[in-house]
Amino acid sequence: MKPFLKWLAAASILGLGISAQTALAQQPIRIGVPTSIQLQVGRDTQNAAKLAADEINAKGGVLGRKLEIVVADETENPEQGIAAIKKLTADDKVDVLIGGYTSGVTLAQLPHISRAKTIYIGVGAASPAITAKVKADYDNYKYIFRAFPINAAHQARALVDFINGKLKDDMKFTKIAIVGENAKWVQDLVPILKKGAIEGGSDVKLAEFFDTSTSDFSPLFAKVKDSGAQYLIVILSHASSDVFVKQWHDAQVPIPIGGIDVKSQDADFFTRVGGKANSETVGMFAIRAPLTPKTIPFWDEFVKRYGTAPVYTGIGAYDAVYVYADAVARAKSTEADAVIKELEKTDHVGIAGKLVFDELHDVKTGPGLQNLLFVQWQPNGERVVVWPKESATGKMIAPPWMSN
Repeated sequence: MKPFLKWLAAASILGLGISAQTALAQQPIRIGVPTSIQLQVGRDTQNAAKLAADEINAKGGVLGRKLEIVVADETENPEQGIAAIKKLTADDKVDVLIGGYTSGVTLAQLPHISRAKTIYIGVGAASPAITAKVKADYDNYKYIFRAFPINAAHQARALVDFINGKLKDDMKFTKIAIVGENAKWVQDLVPILKKGAIEGGSDVKLAEFFDTSTSDFSPLFAKVKDSGAQYLIVILSHASSDVFVKQWHDAQVPIPIGGIDVKSQDADFFTRVGGKANSETVGMFAIRAPLTPKTIPFWDEFVKRYGTAPVYTGIGAYDAVYVYADAVARAKSTEADAVIKELEKTDHVGIAGKLVFDELHDVKTGPGLQNLLFVQWQPNGERVVVWPKESATGKMIAPPWMSN
């Protein structure tokens, strides 16, 4: 080949390389959102991810690239959940996955996420078994992180603190019953909860599971009443909390209720059940309060844009988008291994507290970090923090039929 032709060929190859780099720089960074889109937790996951992406894009994006949200419906079914992951990774070719809700679905998805070598940041499922995979087989499961919520074991310990501190010491309720839906995350939580309550001096009169399809809770309420319990701890997410709370109210069960009732975290729950949630105490990860400098601004913007307060998955999704974007910026790449190294160094002030990952890629809990607040529905749909003591905004009240 003549010297000129050699130079021309080299210049063409160099030009193609520059063009490829330029094309990549212009392509959006794609964020896949697998979630249950028919539920409020799914809608808020999408909306919060979009809000975060819009804010980041308004400031120029990441590495000069815009963020783009791509959603897939994982429903609450493992098969559909796997299909959603395959669609997002193989068809949509997303750079990261942010979402999740049902622990059983997420656990089924993990091998497929690993095979796709795509980072997954969970914002809904609570089972400790999810991130346990990271410790058991780091090379295959290093892609898995949980930004939200704190896992079921941490939630159990927070509930134990509520039982021993608020119920036993403050309210003098020493006899409790525990009922929960028969789901993986609840199975993980209840043994820890029961053990901690007993060790703290509470008398656990009853602890049992019920099917998620239960529509008549009257036999369960009768059993709880017969047990002699003074307070009913309830743990549910997939079962109908609307039906549970309505039937508890209508039967005027002479036992206050509280615990982790995911759907009663919805901003419209009090109205949805016709005010029958009055006095129910709900574990929540954030409300509109100055938990961090970001909490109230995020809350108000979310309400302004979408017309309702965010549930916990929305809080998690918003933070997760920022955490991922920050890691990409530090890595100067969307290449998974490089981003994982930066995600492991995360120290991010989020909506509910500081977000830091432990060695299992699980979000840490503790002072200044993410924690569980116990918030009581009170008259006119007001939400009052009743525990922990240092965060309380009001006093706990009894059900209306027990007030006299």
